[in-house]
Amino acid sequence: MRADPVITLTTDFGYDDPFAGVMKGVILKINPAATIIDITHGIRPYDIREAAYTIGMNYHYFPSNTIHLVVVDPGVGSGRRPVLVEADHHFFIGPDNGVFSYVYNMQHEILQVVHITSEHYFLSAVSPTFQGRDILAPVAAWFSRGLPMARFGEPVSDYQKIPISVPDLSQEGLLLGEVIHIDRFGNAITNITGVELNMLMSSGNSQSLKIMLHEQEVLVKEFYGQGGDSRLYSLVNSSGHLEFFIYQGRAADQYHISTGDQVSVMAVRG
Repeated sequence: MRADPVITLTTDFGYDDPFAGVMKGVILKINPAATIIDITHGIRPYDIREAAYTIGMNYHYFPSNTIHLVVVDPGVGSGRRPVLVEADHHFFIGPDNGVFSYVYNMQHEILQVVHITSEHYFLSAVSPTFQGRDILAPVAAWFSRGLPMARFGEPVSDYQKIPISVPDLSQEGLLLGEVIHIDRFGNAITNITGVELNMLMSSGNSQSLKIMLHEQEVLVKEFYGQGGDSRLYSLVNSSGHLEFFIYQGRAADQYHISTGDQVSVMAVRG
């Protein structure tokens, strides 16, 4: 048995739905020593992209050997595969529908994906509408007891990935990115990172950045409280990404910001 096994849950069930509790019961019945932690049950229904972003931005804050169970599965009951993934001693279990795309896109010394086929680790009766309970949760529990990945199925290389946009730096020194996520506070998070902003500043020996969204220049702040009015501002958030916000307001609603909206950044000298 793995020492102090930790299993996290990320789902689109909603916090008032009993499904997550049932999955926890299945896990604890198989491995009473497991510690179960909710990352979130507030993913928008069927939103694979939001689930991929959420797990990709958060898993590395957990200890090595943590098992991350993700159930955002609009294709439940279809021919889509359940998978078990290892990425540098972090493990992931979920549907093969792209929910682990951000994990796949990161640099890893170890990355292997197994198609879960060993049915003797499933519950005896598998429902076509709740495979999180009947397949994914029991597999997570059995795996947390120390069984090797090879016991659950065969490795695959054709696992599903959704397109993950990355910023592009033009020859003119313009950094182009896009909004990739709107959080529950209405903040608009982009795919541009603080590291890329610093590199842009350094490459141009510049003193400031000109950040544009919807043909509007957006000033940069260090923290939310510095935006003391209803104007749109930006900052580098806790995940290291450029984010647009209104202090105690919903930037996405007030400024009609959507995922996919283009963002540009240019270094300004003097």
